[in-house]
Amino acid sequence: MRKYVTISVLREVKELLEGEKGDRGWSEFLLELYREAKTARARMAFEELRQLFSEEDLERMSESSREFRRGFKFR
Repeated sequence: MRKYVTISVLREVKELLEGEKGDRGWSEFLLELYREAKTARARMAFEELRQLFSEEDLERMSESSREFRRGFKFR
């Protein structure tokens, strides 16, 4: 059996979110918002790293990662 909870938010926030939510349920809508925010943060972090490192640095890291995975074995 699934359990539901109440989240208290300002009326203005709820009205704004209801307009975006459309006919979806709150759980589906909030999970989508969460996933989108998480993906956006990951993209931003990746772009920041790309700006910090040269193409050569990134290639070396990629090769190092491939070597690590080749050497990693389950017992």
